Amino acid sequence: MCLLDEVVSWDADRITCSSSRHRDAGNPLRVRGQLGVACGIEYAAQAMAVHGALAAGALQSGSQRPPAGFLAGLRGVEFHVVRLDDLPGDLTCDAVRVAGDGGSAIYDFEVRCASAAVLNGRATVVLEAKEWMRS
Repeated sequence: MCLLDEVVSWDADRITCSSSRHRDAGNPLRVRGQLGVACGIEYAAQAMAVHGALAAGALQSGSQRPPAGFLAGLRGVEFHVVRLDDLPGDLTCDAVRVAGDGGSAIYDFEVRCASAAVLNGRATVVLEAKEWMRS
């Protein structure tokens, strides 16, 4: 399930993506026809995953598979709205890698609608999950 429509910009440390899929009545994250703001974390996580793949060169070469990973933790998450599905404009997802090595990364993230904050926080992502899980 891809929730992002477009990578607007990216570099080695950050990515900005956009999405209109929060307004889709068929969005698989909806419950009783509504899309709660906590679902915005998945939008941000997908932006982080795309950033990791782009930064590793996997999506540019097309021949490599991006490293497997998972969202290991969240800190300081702030919700500024209750729902996503009633926001009229597209969502903008920003993720900035603030630390990391080959096995993990820490991102600050923010999801906005126009210039209004929707949610923000910090996420820890563990990469190469197969290797980590074997330890």
